[in-house]
Amino acid sequence: MKENPAIRPRFQVIKDFICLAIRDRTYPAGACIPAENELAKKFSVSRMTANRAIKELVAEGLLVRHQGLGTFVTKIQAESPLLEVRNIADEIRERHHVYSNELVGLNNVRADEDLAGRLGVGVGAPTFHSLIVHKENGRPVQLEDRFVNAALVPDYNQQDFSQTTPNQYLSELFPLSEIEHIVEAVLSTEEEQHHLKISATSPCLLVNRRTWSADRLISCARLIHPGNLYRLSSRSTVSR
Repeated sequence: MKENPAIRPRFQVIKDFICLAIRDRTYPAGACIPAENELAKKFSVSRMTANRAIKELVAEGLLVRHQGLGTFVTKIQAESPLLEVRNIADEIRERHHVYSNELVGLNNVRADEDLAGRLGVGVGAPTFHSLIVHKENGRPVQLEDRFVNAALVPDYNQQDFSQTTPNQYLSELFPLSEIEHIVEAVLSTEEEQHHLKISATSPCLLVNRRTWSADRLISCARLIHPGNLYRLSSRSTVSR
């Protein structure tokens, strides 16, 4: 007999309830969630069923248990692989959180000498400039300041970036062949503080990224993150 996919297991119902409460900040980071016996009573299940739901959320990194104190919502620090280019919307959703963004600006810009050097175009060449705030559960986690070679991506300024991110759009058009990452610890400008909702003394992590496809330099971007909310990771195999 096949299991009806419309009927969710009771432990999954509890998991979904907790995940939703985390997303809408009913249980914010660091909050203690109800004990297993409370969840069991609330959902009319055994304590073993409630325990399974919590154990799986602990394994997924959303909850952490402290012996004798209770189970708490993890204070998640967003993490991206340094040697890859991933869509930030996918990263956030994989953490069972809600992704959203705010398009600050999307303009046509003529390259000055500095931009021409970074983007590999001539001075005065047409480019597109987008400025987008990426948010996790409504909180800004990245300010994406991107320039794109207009000659290679003529429709860039016609895109609805509330539906797709620049990374996703460009990756679908131009399979990645090479990336350059330069990482710095910086203090933010007043404009960046405004968009990221941080103070002037808050340290930031800046990733300068350039991407190529088939030896063509497609875009350059400054990705600014609040330092207390973001980290980069790298793992590689060492030949012996």
